[in-house]
Order: sequence, then C-alpha cells, then structure tokens
Amino acid sequence: MGQLSDLILLLTLLAIVGLWLKLNRAREQAVEEARRQCQRYGLQLLDETVGLRGLRLRRLDGRSGIERCYGFEVSIDGDDREPGRLWLIGTAMTGLSLPTIELQIPDGPPPVTDRSDNKVVPLLPRDRRNLH
Repeated sequence: MGQLSDLILLLTLLAIVGLWLKLNRAREQAVEEARRQCQRYGLQLLDETVGLRGLRLRRLDGRSGIERCYGFEVSIDGDDREPGRLWLIGTAMTGLSLPTIELQIPDGPPPVTDRSDNKVVPLLPRDRRNLH
C-alpha cells in the first residue's frame, strides 16, 4: 500500500510542477504581447511584468477555451501609472484595454461631449507646474 500512495504523491507533484511551468510560459507570452501593444501605441510598459487577474471559460469561433486576463501598468511619459489589461486564449490575444490619454494639453477646460455611447473617459496629463 505504501508504493501506491508514493506513486500518487509523485504523480500529484509532477502535475503541480507541469501546471506551474505551463502558467509561467503563458505569463511570459503575456509580457511579450503587452510589450508589443505598448510599443504599438507609444506607451511604456512599467516594471516589465504582468499579473494574472482572472480566468474564465470562453467560447471563441465555436471552440471553448480558458481565457486569461492579465493586468499591467503603463505610462506615457514615465511620471504616471495607468492600468492596462490583456486577454489571451492560448497565444491569441482576444482583448486589450489601455487608458485613453490626450497628448496635448488643451487651452481652457476640456470639451464636454455626449458620452452616452462612448464609455472611454479621456485622461489629461497632470499639470506639474502647480505641484509643491
């Protein structure tokens, strides 16, 4: 009976190590994709890392898969930190969320727009002259 329990323990340990290696490779792929997207949109990927935020079962093109959501932080000028999210199924990116940042400071108050159909709120750079 001792050999069977040792075998089960060894198989469990191997399964845990295999899962850890698979998740580690998936995280590396997410870092590469986040880096590519930040470069594409002119943002800096801060800390050069991502963190797993959630898992969910999702059907895509008639096939089910586990979708992973990774969170990370980006900056436009190195002085701010804004959240970003990336969704992956396998190695395919299924979603991306980056902050909307206006690059130019407008003269006067920001324009008021009808946001009933637009759920993105533009972020304005901080005015560094008024800081202590």
